[in-house]
Amino acid sequence: MDLYGKPLGEVPYTKMCGGNQQEEEMDTCVLITPIPGADDAYALRDSKNPDAGTLRFTGDELRAAGLTML
Repeated sequence: MDLYGKPLGEVPYTKMCGGNQQEEEMDTCVLITPIPGADDAYALRDSKNPDAGTLRFTGDELRAAGLTML
């Protein structure tokens, strides 16, 4: 399936953080949303630079990378 061929439209993103947790401004966060019309697929973008674009992954790819809360 071509995940980049699916339009995102105005979907809401959820902020997920982890990593540098000693100082709040240094926290490592991404924004994530399910891709409409795609089963178990997600779009991610940088929480500090959301206009930089999105990366898209299947749920299996994200779980293999250690993202277990999907």
